[in-house]
Amino acid sequence: MSTAETTKKHHHGDLRRALIDSGIEILEEGAPFSLRAVARRVGVSQTAPYRHFRDKMHLEAAMAAEGFRDLRERLESVVAESGESATPLEELAVVYVRRAVDCPALYGLMFAQPCGEDDERLHASASVFDVLERVAHAGYPDRDSHALANAGWALAHGLVSLHLAGKYGDVSQRGLESRVRESFAAILGAEASPDTPVTP
Repeated sequence: MSTAETTKKHHHGDLRRALIDSGIEILEEGAPFSLRAVARRVGVSQTAPYRHFRDKMHLEAAMAAEGFRDLRERLESVVAESGESATPLEELAVVYVRRAVDCPALYGLMFAQPCGEDDERLHASASVFDVLERVAHAGYPDRDSHALANAGWALAHGLVSLHLAGKYGDVSQRGLESRVRESFAAILGAEASPDTPVTP
């Protein structure tokens, strides 16, 4: 994006989003991360980011919130395709795990710091939980959907964290997703669903 294009987008109120997107790009590339680096990537002055973010941590919080919003959209896409009652909870977990593997640096950032009550990460992560709870309620109406959603998130998070830490060895993506389905089958008391391709 040229400086002229960025300036034009800024006049339309998109600079904040451009800074967040560029920050995520830099993070995933493993390049040195700073507000100055993000400003250079976007093509604006070094002081421009401070119009939207008071410091590096504030930008990182916004990037983490964007990660949660993106995850929610991917989960919602799966639900919209098959319906809440027909969506196996483990298939949402597969999407969760797949996204973490695709963007490990952003995934790490999403859980790096505790959230304050007014932190946008808190609201964004709550929207992810809402999707899980809705699907849990639709698929298992006789069970505690809140507790089931909590358990499902914890299980998916634990599995992908172990994978990213190298604790499963050189397992393939397909092997990891099979492990996710088998683990959910174990806690839900059902047979694991077949390795059905999930779009998001």
